[in-house]
Amino acid sequence: MIRVILLGAGNVAQHLYKAFYKQPAITIVQCYNRKGVRLHPDQNENNVTKNIASIKEADIYIMAVSDDAIKTLSSQLPFTNRLVVHTSGSVPMIAINNSNRQGVFYPLQTFTSDKAVDFAKIPICIEGDQEKDLFLIERLALLLSKKTYQISSAQRNILHVSAVFVNNFTNHLFSIGNDICKENNIPFEILHPLLQETAKKALEINPNKAQTGPAMRNDTKTIARHLKLLSDPSQQEIYQTLTKAIQSKYGKKL
Repeated sequence: MIRVILLGAGNVAQHLYKAFYKQPAITIVQCYNRKGVRLHPDQNENNVTKNIASIKEADIYIMAVSDDAIKTLSSQLPFTNRLVVHTSGSVPMIAINNSNRQGVFYPLQTFTSDKAVDFAKIPICIEGDQEKDLFLIERLALLLSKKTYQISSAQRNILHVSAVFVNNFTNHLFSIGNDICKENNIPFEILHPLLQETAKKALEINPNKAQTGPAMRNDTKTIARHLKLLSDPSQQEIYQTLTKAIQSKYGKKL
């Protein structure tokens, strides 16, 4: 049995609580957050605290908090020489105060509060500064997902940059497409099959081989027409930047 305490109340903390709660080999000893809010409607209020001094003993303490809060919170913990991990993609493991043993438990996925996720399909990147701690972190990760990877802080930072491109930036482009459709009374759902096929091709073949479109074809007339249609200067700038990037990568010029 692995005894876990969750520190934080955001999306990651809520999803981890749900995932841990389903595992008989994991006991959620307690949850701590500044407001003392429950992470799940069925959670016992006695297992939640907003008093950092009353945090109980556990095998592993998981800080599912914002990146900026990791250093401060870890320095405020009222104990020493226990295993404390964070869930950040970009913060190095050593940001955790060295009064405790350090580790990382990073589920590489986008989390939204009202959108369920399947942890069995989520890669979990782990790190630990001691072999015995890394073994425990790996045991915990494997209870949720078989896609568990030992990744250094440097590698994880690179992964996080890549994740921003494939998720955050891509979703912003989806949002722009949705805005353009809405402004012109066109149902965005017409683009849904294209969106799905684009993601499918990126998974099934090398994205370099999947690239298509007017920039790839050096179709200057279509590019010019598109730019005239876009009334928002920021959309024009993004269109031009991505067009130049595609053509630069594939040996053509705008």
